[in-house]
Amino acid sequence: MSQIRVRPKLVVDGADRAIAFYQEVFGMSLVSRFTMGEVVVFAELSLPSGDVLQLKDPDEVDRSPADGGSGVILDVVCDDPDGVVQAAVDRGAEILFRVEDQPYGSRQGRVRDPFGHQWIVGTTLTKSDAEVQSALDAWANEGAQ
Repeated sequence: MSQIRVRPKLVVDGADRAIAFYQEVFGMSLVSRFTMGEVVVFAELSLPSGDVLQLKDPDEVDRSPADGGSGVILDVVCDDPDGVVQAAVDRGAEILFRVEDQPYGSRQGRVRDPFGHQWIVGTTLTKSDAEVQSALDAWANEGAQ
């Protein structure tokens, strides 16, 4: 099996406030931050140890704990998201979003495991930060979010 990385993603009310909090409390550095309109859809922070934390503002799909959501999504980066998702489905996971080529440069999908946890499974981004933000801006203008 190829190398797989798992990174926690937090759904928080006020992603920019959370970014500041985690920077001040844990010494994290902002690696990247992408928006659709005024909503943070993906931000990545790095700890001094090199560990990574992701976060995003809530939306209709991903609710914060204050809105009854779990608040945690696990992000998996791998070479074969189709194979990983199929293995999960074969063992009882439910597909929430099929694995597809995404406009921001990853082949990605999402499943809920038999225990209720959500996993985003995809390849590494192939676009620069500017290209990712441009793709998200275009996607938001088309009405996605």
